[in-house]
Amino acid sequence: MLVIRQSEVERLLPVGDCVAVMRGAMLATSARAVTLPLRQYLAVPAADGEPAGSLAMMPGTLGDPACFGIKLVCKYPRPHGDPLGSHVGMMLLFDTVRGVPLALIEGSSLTAIRTSAASALATDLLARRNASRLAVIGNGEQAMRHVVAMMAVRPITSVTVWGRDEARRADFARAVTHRTGLACSPCASAAAAVEGADIICTTTSARTPILFGADLQPGQHLNLVGSAVATTAEVDDTAVARARVYVDYREAAAAAAGELIGALARGAIAHDHVIGEIGEVAAGRVEGRMADADITLYKSLGVASQDLAAAHALWQAARQQGKGIDIDLLA
Repeated sequence: MLVIRQSEVERLLPVGDCVAVMRGAMLATSARAVTLPLRQYLAVPAADGEPAGSLAMMPGTLGDPACFGIKLVCKYPRPHGDPLGSHVGMMLLFDTVRGVPLALIEGSSLTAIRTSAASALATDLLARRNASRLAVIGNGEQAMRHVVAMMAVRPITSVTVWGRDEARRADFARAVTHRTGLACSPCASAAAAVEGADIICTTTSARTPILFGADLQPGQHLNLVGSAVATTAEVDDTAVARARVYVDYREAAAAAAGELIGALARGAIAHDHVIGEIGEVAAGRVEGRMADADITLYKSLGVASQDLAAAHALWQAARQQGKGIDIDLLA
């Protein structure tokens, strides 16, 4: 079994390469060549004055490549800039044929890479081909990951950003320019950030909407990434109602996509408002963007098939390049 550290995850699976891996994962998901129990949470009681956190568990199987495993993620509230971040975890990958562990992989980087790569896949399938202006709502790790990921699938020429903290969004804008060479402008509101944008990525921890349908313009594509709880939402009902909506996995969306659950409960949309899964679009079974004026929306929740596909690609790359720490558990 290989132990693959965070630094190796970053080197072995660049986001551009991971987009193709996510395409395979989403095709398998929509073909139901997977087993995907819904994400489960275990509350962790507070101890020694530290804040309570939670353990998220995401098991699953994948048919091609044939593997199974589980991702364990500890979610703890931490201050901005904490080197641990809010998510710390690991992915344990098994071989389906022999039932033996193949790899133990650092989980936070794997999750960050596959999440932004899945958004990039959705953008490639749904955004206008000439989309070049990117708006990012949020200024944390996933915001930066999404800037880089969008550059892998579209000719991004400029970035705008909004976050609640003025100093942090200014710092983020400078960091984007330093890392990518793109002009990045901090904005005073989410509405200002998305004005004129072709692609919008929301990557916040907002519990209630921070972007509204009245602020959207024809032709835009949205990736909703930050909210993964049934009671939270990054955009309002009007935004959902105005858009052609796609998800990663219908069963997960029905259980945890707060924007869709809320809009349905309040009568803003009907049960058939979700057009399809992104894997169905990739397979050509469901239409994506129909016209340049369409507003398209991809609701990302993250599923175990994405983690498994990314983990298997990492394991293969590590073996080919002689990376990772080899541990013989059966010795």
